[in-house]
Amino acid sequence: MESTRQAKIARLLQKELSEIFRRQTAAMGGVLVSVSAVRVSPDLSVARGYLSIFPSERAEEILKNINANARAIRYELAQIVRHQLRKMPELTFFIDDSLDYIDHIDSLLADKH
Repeated sequence: MESTRQAKIARLLQKELSEIFRRQTAAMGGVLVSVSAVRVSPDLSVARGYLSIFPSERAEEILKNINANARAIRYELAQIVRHQLRKMPELTFFIDDSLDYIDHIDSLLADKH
């Protein structure tokens, strides 16, 4: 069960990470990275970001690049939220493939009819 504080921090991190990724991908052109969810550990030391990446063919490559630069992203995020959070959680990122899964289920259902 997620506490109210965990939920508030997760929402704050999700909002600010989305803005950071929007700015960084604007220069790349044709790439869209959105933060679909952030989960914060009960002790607030680790935050797991779930990313939806378009185009999905390049998702693994982009995710590897993001995780390689996680320290720089964490630093940039810490500068933004320094007045709201005392300690910045460690960041790890994962691919949120729920949209691909939904598309797969839709195509399976369409084939049945």
